[in-house]
Amino acid sequence: MRDKFLSWGIVLVTATWIVALLIRAHYWIPILLTAIYALGVYNAYQSKHAILRNFPVLGYLRYFFESISPEMQQYFIERETDGKPFPRNQRSAVYRRAKNLSDTVAFGTQLEVNHRKYEGIKHSIYAKSPVEELPRVWVGGEQCTQPYHASLFNISAMSFGALSDKAQMSLNRGAKKGNFYHNTGEGGISPYHMEGGDLCWQIGTGYFGCRNDEGKFNPELFKQYSTLPNVKMIEIKLSQGAKPGHGGVLPGVKNTPEIAKIRHVTPGMTVISPPSHSSFSDAAGLLRFVQHLRELSGGKPVGFKLCIGDTKEFEDICVQMNVLKIYPDFITIDGAEGGTGAAPPEFSDGVGMPLEPALIFVNRTLNNYNLRSKLRVIASGKVLTSLDILRAVAMGADMCNNARGFMFSLGCIQALRCNNNKCPTGVATQDKMLVKGLDVTDKSERVYHFHKNTLHTCNELIAAAGRSSYEEVDATMFMRGDEFDHLADLYFPDILGNVKQKARS
Repeated sequence: MRDKFLSWGIVLVTATWIVALLIRAHYWIPILLTAIYALGVYNAYQSKHAILRNFPVLGYLRYFFESISPEMQQYFIERETDGKPFPRNQRSAVYRRAKNLSDTVAFGTQLEVNHRKYEGIKHSIYAKSPVEELPRVWVGGEQCTQPYHASLFNISAMSFGALSDKAQMSLNRGAKKGNFYHNTGEGGISPYHMEGGDLCWQIGTGYFGCRNDEGKFNPELFKQYSTLPNVKMIEIKLSQGAKPGHGGVLPGVKNTPEIAKIRHVTPGMTVISPPSHSSFSDAAGLLRFVQHLRELSGGKPVGFKLCIGDTKEFEDICVQMNVLKIYPDFITIDGAEGGTGAAPPEFSDGVGMPLEPALIFVNRTLNNYNLRSKLRVIASGKVLTSLDILRAVAMGADMCNNARGFMFSLGCIQALRCNNNKCPTGVATQDKMLVKGLDVTDKSERVYHFHKNTLHTCNELIAAAGRSSYEEVDATMFMRGDEFDHLADLYFPDILGNVKQKARS
């Protein structure tokens, strides 16, 4: 193709120029062809892209279609139950609830209900009427002097920098109207978090917003921000599910002067948080840091977030709680299926424990050490639908956080461009032109409605199961497809046996 383009291209360009000169018209055609041929010559002799070298000009089609492949996949190929990490039917449910439209579907389920991955709720023939009041949970143990009455469902950690200013404003206004909290993410408290909504201030390994020039923890700065009325809880981030053991990443293209000022870093540089905290290096140090932050904040609830990896380390934290008599007010468990704007694929795909076994392990461990009643457990990691929330509660969670569902409510289309500043909906970008498309007034309403309608459906599911409150939610409410396989074995036990006997005879 390369040789043909070079040889036939020069013939076509020459012939076009001759014709144009003879008729003395349409010079734009040979000019355009000359420009294309010149581009092709450049492609043929450059050394960075093999496709363009072998297929001059035409090779750009490959890069074009690759750039729009997520959209092509969504609009033309995916079925309702396809799509990763969230299938189309779940995204559609979020969009409808966010717009406060009917979220009903027609013609029955499209799921394979006899598949072992199917999971559902056992309803009761004595179903109850759902309550209208949305569930809330008190957070704050015996060492906390400013307990917080939190919603069961809240916005998980997303920093300003990862998300745009308008996205953060929309989330915070929606949280204010719906009376639920908005986790700041590890990027610090920005002006766009201060729209009146409750905040859970996350302190990461980079101590953004409360760090000195060397990147160490600054108690004075922390006290200044933690005592703000909007800050209701403080969360120490040890690790997150999408990249446990790996520091957070803010690409340099997203690190604007405004973001750098908020984080106390140099603008334009890619900011990589350390993989672990410099303020402590063991379980006892972590708990003393929890106590220190609680004192500096005036007694507000302080906890930590982690993805479970080495289970012995979590057991050691529990041992030290009883030794030091220092108890966090909450522990956020992030599953390995959690999301992020930027992470190495090996970390996203191969590091950390999934949410369900992690919740079961944490609850059993806390009970074994007589600690479960002293703190709250928050579940985070693909807790998107009402069914996900109830499943997490059944596994032992007191509350749930979600990030990507609230991103969908802002208009996110799962374009998978969070890490390159090209988010087409203006949610996960700092590109001012793209951010202009996001209307704060409209999107904040969608955030509010998504939260309200999701919890309303939770209340309906509990009532359908014949339960009166969230305290009655447990694993016995749920059924899975592999149970049906077991039932089939019980009802048809002799079929394979008969086949074997006939084969032998």
